[in-house]
Amino acid sequence: MIAVVGSNNVDVVLTVDHFTRAGETQKCTALNYFPGGKGANQAVAARKLGAEVYFLTCVGNDGSAQFAIENLKKAGLDKGIKEVDSPNGMAIIEVEASGNNRIVIYPGANAYLTENVVESAKNELLKTDILLLQNEIPFSATLHAAHIFHEAGKLVIFDPAPSKDIGKEIFQYVDIITPNESEAVALVGDLPPEMLIKELKKLGCKNVLLKLGEKGIIFSGELGEFSLDAFKVIAIDTTAAGDTFNGALAVAVENGFNIIDAVKFASAAAAISVTRKGAQPSCPTLKEVKSFLNERGVRV
Repeated sequence: MIAVVGSNNVDVVLTVDHFTRAGETQKCTALNYFPGGKGANQAVAARKLGAEVYFLTCVGNDGSAQFAIENLKKAGLDKGIKEVDSPNGMAIIEVEASGNNRIVIYPGANAYLTENVVESAKNELLKTDILLLQNEIPFSATLHAAHIFHEAGKLVIFDPAPSKDIGKEIFQYVDIITPNESEAVALVGDLPPEMLIKELKKLGCKNVLLKLGEKGIIFSGELGEFSLDAFKVIAIDTTAAGDTFNGALAVAVENGFNIIDAVKFASAAAAISVTRKGAQPSCPTLKEVKSFLNERGVRV
């Protein structure tokens, strides 16, 4: 069983010809509302791939919250929902022609997911084997969750996104950290990929999985040393690709995959997700990931 402690949002997605420049007004070509938030995306990704998931999150008391709750319940993720007196979290996302995105987040109810909330759910959380974390809730709560799982001898996977206001004390509790290149740069400085990994390991990270987008992945740490090319697909919307990757990685590890096969599986899930619009709707099923890998002659 997998635990996810993190955010949920309602994503307002604006499809645009190009990212809006300072002082510019442009018309969007499409407007869509999707359930999102890095925590919810990871939880839904893992759930759609067949895992049992306990998702601890805070929702608000407005119409957006009802939309979020309905979608979480539909995904089978209603056990850890905490309702608070606040608007729900939201994200405004521009998606331009190449599929790249730019995101502005309003924390809303996510700001209420405190250390005390994590502590109150400790017994339920520790019924699981793997913890997935991101950085869209108060960092003190993320740190506390990581510490609890580390002390219990369980696996902690941390996606340091957004990469702002992350205390370095968390790294001693993290088994696998999964930044993309820009997030790694924000954490340790503007360095080449190999040096980014070296510096993250110096901070205490046991295993570093550096995501380089179209350039693939570099993995380094106690579990192994390897690099993998990215799967070639035509991207439509990269929103939640990283979240899908982490959810799939946790599922593969829980199912006993060795780390190389687990990363291949996660990469395939993420590749499928960028060919679809929206965050959670883009997360693939287990059958879809297996089919994708079979079509490319990849065995895991």
